[in-house]
Amino acid sequence: MRAIRFSGNMLEKIYGRISTRKIRIKKTVEKILQDVYLHRDEALLGYTKKFDGATLNLRQIQAGEAETNAAYQNIDAEFISSLKIAINNITGFYKKQVKKSWKTKREDGVVFGEIIRPIEKLGVYVPGGTAPLVSSVYMSVLPAKVAGVDEIYLCTPPNKQGEINPYILAVANMLEVNAVFKIGGAQAIAGMAFGTKIVPKVDKIVGPGNEYVTEAKRQVFGYCDIDMLAGPSEVVVIANNFANPDYVIADLQAQSEHSMGISILITTSKKLARIVRKKVDSGYLIMVKNLEQAAVVANKIAPEHLELIVKQPNKVLKNIKNAGAVFIGPHSPVVIGDYIAGPSHVLPTSGTARFFSGLGVDSFLKSTHLIDYSKKALERVKPAVEKIAEIEGMKKHIDSLKARFV
Repeated sequence: MRAIRFSGNMLEKIYGRISTRKIRIKKTVEKILQDVYLHRDEALLGYTKKFDGATLNLRQIQAGEAETNAAYQNIDAEFISSLKIAINNITGFYKKQVKKSWKTKREDGVVFGEIIRPIEKLGVYVPGGTAPLVSSVYMSVLPAKVAGVDEIYLCTPPNKQGEINPYILAVANMLEVNAVFKIGGAQAIAGMAFGTKIVPKVDKIVGPGNEYVTEAKRQVFGYCDIDMLAGPSEVVVIANNFANPDYVIADLQAQSEHSMGISILITTSKKLARIVRKKVDSGYLIMVKNLEQAAVVANKIAPEHLELIVKQPNKVLKNIKNAGAVFIGPHSPVVIGDYIAGPSHVLPTSGTARFFSGLGVDSFLKSTHLIDYSKKALERVKPAVEKIAEIEGMKKHIDSLKARFV
């Protein structure tokens, strides 16, 4: 592990990226998005062949019923049982977040309120590759289902034979996803954002992906909404002499299984630091004077995952302001949040927990404000409205108000 000091440029050392690479990715993605915008399904087929090595026709872009049925033959019963536990936990957690429309009447007769509705169409991106993120299917779909989203479409890259991982396909089917498309990368984001003859245009795109997928989501924002701009997965562990070194080491090493995963240990213990540095090759080590300073450092980093492996974790928690998810105590490793605990593992990264939240029911809801004035109530506020509009130079606004009292 690399020891770094708590300083102003600490985050640059942790999250610093080569700007030339970002520029290259930006230009590549721009070209892909323009191509899909202009040529739609033809471009999707072309990029699927170029990047995934799969030659498909228009009828094969969407996974069919026969493929879905075959997928069930390639998964084991124990997985289904495990999945049901995860579904129950996640659904139960998100039911606590459900918001309802409301309306109220003030004493002066003014009625106002808010209509809460789910978005209509959601696009979910699920990476494929050597380790298909099956958990990202249910972690993305279930909060949307609880929110009441009717149409959910999923994109995931195929292998060279034009097949989708059977676990991804089966889980999507069990969760009643409307359609699964064999499209990956930036081209999948473009297809869902712009719409084609085969792929519906969606209102929002969620789900993890590589740098190209993230850049594509950034560029299509405005054509549709997105969940967030996620970077590499990260874990920060605050630990002291109370912590079992084996737990800390295991949790830090688990991050190495994520592409470009970031592991950070913040500790008051020189002994723990020595032990961990011998066992963990990559990552960062930050020594602090006390747990109060540890919380200050963690808030600066604003990590995706934060573990508190100390004797009184809830005391430290009181000082935590910025984190995607907090895992309290020695028996709450990040891995349970990744798969089964309840809250979605789609969380803000790269310090964005300062202003972003993890995926939740609110992520799939929109609000319409209600305003209902009687003539008497309108007359009461007329002078105030006219004065403010006058200061702004909005004469026609004033005329709109006066028209009610001619």
